[in-house]
Amino acid sequence: MAKIPEDVIETVRTATNIADVVGQYVQLKKSGKNLFGLCPFHEERTPSFSVSEDKQIFHCFSCGRGGNVFKFLMELEHVSFPEAVVKVADFSHVDLDSEYRQDAAGPKMDSKTSQLIDLQEQAAKLYHHILVNTEAGEPALNYLHDRGLTDETIETYQLGFAPSQRLLKPFFDQHESDYQLLRQSGLFIENAEGELRDRFTERAMFPLRNASGHVVAFSGRLIKKADDQPKYLNSPETPLFNKSRLLFNFDLARPAIRQAGEVTLFEGYMDVISATQAGVNNGIASMGTSLTTEQIYAIERTTDKLNVCYDGDEPGQRAISRALTLLGQHSHLNLSVIQLPEGQDPDEYRRAHGDEAFRQMLTTAKEPPLQFNLRFLRRNRALDTDSEQLDYVNQIMPLLAQVQEPVELDMYLNQVANEFHIDKAALQAQLKQTQRDSAAKQERERPRQAAQAQVAPPESPVTVHQQQRPLTRLERAERLLLVRLLHDRNVWAKVSNIDGFSFVHDDYQVIYTLAQGYFQTHQTYRTAQFTDFLKEDRLQQIVIDLETATYAAVTPREIDDYLAIIMDEAPVEEQLRQKKNQLAQASRLGDAEQQRQLVIEIVQLEQQRQANKQL
Repeated sequence: MAKIPEDVIETVRTATNIADVVGQYVQLKKSGKNLFGLCPFHEERTPSFSVSEDKQIFHCFSCGRGGNVFKFLMELEHVSFPEAVVKVADFSHVDLDSEYRQDAAGPKMDSKTSQLIDLQEQAAKLYHHILVNTEAGEPALNYLHDRGLTDETIETYQLGFAPSQRLLKPFFDQHESDYQLLRQSGLFIENAEGELRDRFTERAMFPLRNASGHVVAFSGRLIKKADDQPKYLNSPETPLFNKSRLLFNFDLARPAIRQAGEVTLFEGYMDVISATQAGVNNGIASMGTSLTTEQIYAIERTTDKLNVCYDGDEPGQRAISRALTLLGQHSHLNLSVIQLPEGQDPDEYRRAHGDEAFRQMLTTAKEPPLQFNLRFLRRNRALDTDSEQLDYVNQIMPLLAQVQEPVELDMYLNQVANEFHIDKAALQAQLKQTQRDSAAKQERERPRQAAQAQVAPPESPVTVHQQQRPLTRLERAERLLLVRLLHDRNVWAKVSNIDGFSFVHDDYQVIYTLAQGYFQTHQTYRTAQFTDFLKEDRLQQIVIDLETATYAAVTPREIDDYLAIIMDEAPVEEQLRQKKNQLAQASRLGDAEQQRQLVIEIVQLEQQRQANKQL
């Protein structure tokens, strides 16, 4: 396999705008010179993830991750460097020789995650082959056709079939797959003797993919009714699959979501697949479970607008109400509800009325969350009785209290007053009391919320870049000199001509040494290019941290000050540290004479340090 040459890598890099690649995963908005969005690597509510188009790098000021476009894909999609280069080349329509693609497509047995993904994807291919190419798959294929799915849709989603006979274990045995990995894959059920048997049998198989497009689990639908079997069966939670985080079809829908500026949330994967076949490509589903905060965060990173389109029956309406409550508490999304005719789900509506009617319905049946909630609270109520009317009005008052627009609020109050023959002034008085009660409740809860915020664990995973220790004067000088060296050839020439110069801290010295090699073959410094030259994550991160700061124009005096600190103060600081350690040792031994001598030397060094600072 051929290693991808640096000039090919640079061709791919220069043909690509990092903002375009990152924009597939993160909703970016311009702020000053850079673009900002919610970090895809940890959960946050205030954007701290920055993309610099000038330098072609990304950086999160919260969790500290950063790098160039290749690093972004490596971190987010857990791919190797050659794979990232190929992905970026494909995105930017840069032709690559097949030998470099083979390098990227080679065996990836370097991690447990990649091996588990490989098992899932092999299983998906086998299930799909059985569905479309064997007699055993014909009943399932007929079922899917009867549900209105075309062969193209079946191919797009790699739908499959798991027959009744044992299939996967012999298949993986032929490939000498690791037994422990098979146990952890979720594809099998293990009996008391440790024997593995297929978890899925006699089911149409729906591969479940993560946001990067890798198969991580399955959902199987029974073809023939069986009283002792659930109609739908999902993979158990595994190291790859967490149903509270996965959004069905998110990997395929993301480009359409960005183009449309909105996403439609369906209740089940058949609704999503049916909608896609009708030409609605921005649909996702939450795996038939209640929406979670993790899923909401993934949506927020991609768009500001969410349409909820659940079933029109009673359970579907209750699910909409729960989703709206959660979304209202944990997101800033602009929400709409797509109201289906009672009793129908989206897939049934499309099959009954056709693709065009389905697409129109998704547009014309939208209503604000408040309108849905007002109607939802009327369900199963006898509103011709005074007690039911009073209870209904009491329930809708907290909803009306949240309306910000005076004209909209006045319209709703008029509707309620006219329908129930209530004096509007009385409604307004009750509304003001509801608003006062809500404000008082928030005021009472504020101290408790503040206390919880103080003891709560951090939202994001702790990394080496978080909660950094304060920098010493010496390290600040080293960092500032290093960034000047990289960007200014005059500074580089001055420092490189100083005999015996070196940085005190090893990381900065290593970067400086590697930069010497870099400038032997590169006339111009490019941050995105240099970070690949460094290789080590820790060193790359230091350079990214330096690049995200703002610097004034360089001055000769500034460089002299940095050099004085590094070359004059640093040796004194090191001597002071050693003498103080020796003093502590002499104190433990009770050596009074040694203590007196060391105190004198420490005082002299302190005087020398103060003199250096005044230079």
